[in-house]
Amino acid sequence: MAHTLVIVESPTKARTIRSFLPKSFRVEASMGHVRDLPNNASEIPASAKGQKWANLGVNTEENFDPLYVVPKDKKKIVRELKDALKGADELLLATDEDREGESISWHLLQLLAPKVPVKRMVFHEITKEAIGKALDQTRDLDMELVHAQETRRILDRLVGYTLSPLLWKKVAWGLSAGRVQSVAVRLLVQRERARRAFRSGSYWNLKAQLEQASSSFEAKLTHLAGKRIATGSDFDESTGRLKAGSDVRLLNEKDARALAETVHEAPWNVDSVEEKPTVRKPVPPFTTSTLQQEANRKLRLSARETMRCAQGLYERGFITYMRTDSVHLSDQAISASRSCVESLYGKDYLSKTPRQYSTKARNAQEAHEAIRPAGERFRTPGDTGLDGRDLSVYELIWKRTVASQMAEARLTMLSVDLSVAEASFRASGKRIDFPGFFRAYVEGSDDPDAALEGQEVLLPSLAVGDKPSPKKVEPLGHQTQPPARFSEASLVKMLEKEGIGRPSTYASIIGTIVDRGYSTLQGNALTPSFTAFAVTALLEEHFPDLVDTSFTARMETTLDEISHGKVQWLPYLEGFYKGDEGLETQVQQREGDIDPGASRTIDLEGLSCVVRIGRFGAYLEAKRVSDEGDEELIKATLPREITPADLDEEQADLILKQKADGPEALGDDPETGDLVYLLFGQYGPYVQRGQVSDENPKPKRASLPKGVKPEDLSLEDALGLLRLPRLLGEHPDGGKVQAGLGRFGPYVVWDKGKGEKDYRSLKGDDDVLAIGFSRALELLAMPKRGRGGRTALKDLGQPDGSDETIQVYDGPYGLYVKQGKVNASLPEGKGADDITLAEAVELLEAKAAAKKSSGRKAGTTKRPTTKKPAASKTSTAKSSTAKKATSKTATAKTATRKLPGTTKSGRPRAGAVRVIKPADK
Repeated sequence: MAHTLVIVESPTKARTIRSFLPKSFRVEASMGHVRDLPNNASEIPASAKGQKWANLGVNTEENFDPLYVVPKDKKKIVRELKDALKGADELLLATDEDREGESISWHLLQLLAPKVPVKRMVFHEITKEAIGKALDQTRDLDMELVHAQETRRILDRLVGYTLSPLLWKKVAWGLSAGRVQSVAVRLLVQRERARRAFRSGSYWNLKAQLEQASSSFEAKLTHLAGKRIATGSDFDESTGRLKAGSDVRLLNEKDARALAETVHEAPWNVDSVEEKPTVRKPVPPFTTSTLQQEANRKLRLSARETMRCAQGLYERGFITYMRTDSVHLSDQAISASRSCVESLYGKDYLSKTPRQYSTKARNAQEAHEAIRPAGERFRTPGDTGLDGRDLSVYELIWKRTVASQMAEARLTMLSVDLSVAEASFRASGKRIDFPGFFRAYVEGSDDPDAALEGQEVLLPSLAVGDKPSPKKVEPLGHQTQPPARFSEASLVKMLEKEGIGRPSTYASIIGTIVDRGYSTLQGNALTPSFTAFAVTALLEEHFPDLVDTSFTARMETTLDEISHGKVQWLPYLEGFYKGDEGLETQVQQREGDIDPGASRTIDLEGLSCVVRIGRFGAYLEAKRVSDEGDEELIKATLPREITPADLDEEQADLILKQKADGPEALGDDPETGDLVYLLFGQYGPYVQRGQVSDENPKPKRASLPKGVKPEDLSLEDALGLLRLPRLLGEHPDGGKVQAGLGRFGPYVVWDKGKGEKDYRSLKGDDDVLAIGFSRALELLAMPKRGRGGRTALKDLGQPDGSDETIQVYDGPYGLYVKQGKVNASLPEGKGADDITLAEAVELLEAKAAAKKSSGRKAGTTKRPTTKKPAASKTSTAKSSTAKKATSKTATAKTATRKLPGTTKSGRPRAGAVRVIKPADK
């Protein structure tokens, strides 16, 4: 029976759209991209092996032709889509409406080679009305968007695959560079350098608690003898002293305390009272960038988590498309927002006229409407049936959209100047006369100490000449603070402000920076690693343009101009990569000039020793004179938990001294008589009983729990750690209950016997050395969480013949299924609601088989990939890889099919397309 085939990216999106279409429509999912540049050597077809450009996946000798292949895990999907197309009389490509979606549709068109009419179907929300409208307004593929996406992909591949091997040779194995990634890392490093160079200054001022007509209020010292009191902004960050030319009065502690006593006893007078009316206007609806920023501030979600959640909401029809730079709202959205305002808050809270916003972001593009609730009528958060993170993100979007059509908030800013003796004080307040949009939404702030707009600070009724009485005058000491580290929110804001990258890629960029060890998340702050310092220094010295924000922003502008047909893609790529000034030539010329020793060395502000990057991480290196008078070189491994932010001269001296002189004993273990030592290793500080010897090759060791500082560790605590695990009691159902310290931190465990154990991690307030039996039973009774405190999203049940259940989790790298100790990632586009028990079993079996086979393989190495570059360690390995790849030439073959508007190079230019297909077995 003839049907219309509709292809989207994910099963969730397919299921939602299917409910809005007639039965004559068949909706299938491509599971994301179906074709891409080779990800490793095994994916390179035999016809390209041996070519010097093959590892790039881009033929730089022939107009930068990309070598497109179908990944192994997508071949089955492509076959299924071809089968679905056989009975179709029309094909609708309904992938997302941005560049990436357009590219996926183009690749589908090339692979499927349909002989039936093909149309492009686009929509920015998945509702019945939107899908019906999209069916009536289909169009052709936008080849300029396809060109732009392909040029970006090629450019990113050229940068990553050309620079990454250089970093492996000159800094450390396994590192990666990227067009946007390296600039983002440099921003983190620059901020950390500024923090290390920062010198703190101290200053004092006064805070007075006053009372007028039984109402109290606060006032702060502003002037003394007519001269302004110094504040933090008056200090030079590089010296910790007042800036040159500052005409201010700097109070020290002695002066502040003396002045506090004086003004407390003196009469106070109100000199002036000012009331200044003002208005606050609501902020625009969300773009991709502002949603990531606000979700990070308010919900503490990473950019990656926010986008994953937003994608699910979009695909299930709750919000509009989530990758957009636009703050524009359609007439339908404005009407729905105003309807919500009127019904929930009343007409008084509506803006006088519908409010429309214009986009100010550099290079704004992508979809054409802001992120908002989907539909002609907005569902309130309580009516959605959502929960958890999904509900929080939807509520954020709903509130921001509705608030955009609400009336301004009207406020009165209050200011009262007071005099006492030679000092002047000021009391400031804020009165909300009409809350307006504050009723629905208050934008978050990166500064946790900053007052939110919704807070009132009321002052009593005061008039000039009033004499308030002082209740308390308190001297306050302050230290100037270094520049704040970037949070994910502030980094996204900076990247967007500078015009670097696209908001749709920020989540993956930040994820890569953390995954590759260039940065760690400490609280909500991104802290760069020693490796980040080394790589940034190398790129700044030898390839400054590639980490320059202005150069990268201009590159982004050019890529956008390619999408609009204003710039030709080929001359741009030729100029960037080839010629005397091209990247290829630069790398070849400068590789010999780069000293690996210097590239692995990091000079940090305030350190007399140097930090170097070694095979096993960062280490300290310093010269010292031995007891015999000889100069010797001392090297000491830095614990992985120490970052450039943490390392100071005192800590470095302690680590080097311990390496040179041996560890200092904390005391004796009374039970064994052995000395107990505090040591520093690659994985952090630990305690050890006794020394390594022939009689005792593996002395008892125990890591310090997270949060315990080495300088605060007592002998009693060290002995307690060395005696772990400790028995707490017998479980009521049989078996021992113990407390211990393991790889993932402190825990309690119920040993049921016969190898069966039930673990629970301790909570923040629990002490592994002090926890009691009743508390352990309480923890063991709680539902079990996955590693990292994750709770299973879904329990798929037990497969036949197994006594272990399979569960679905959401981890830092995406969704995965877990059974026992085996984890397997879900395929792209597959959600927790879509995966079945049978599919999970298949994924886990494949993962288990892959682990076994990887242990037997030898001599094979992956070629570099954008996500995880790798290189052959020896020529033997390369030879072995080539031989094995040659023996597998039957696994893929190249087929050429003449299609309208394509070329034999496989590009959307004008010619014929190369399609990599699985060979018949």
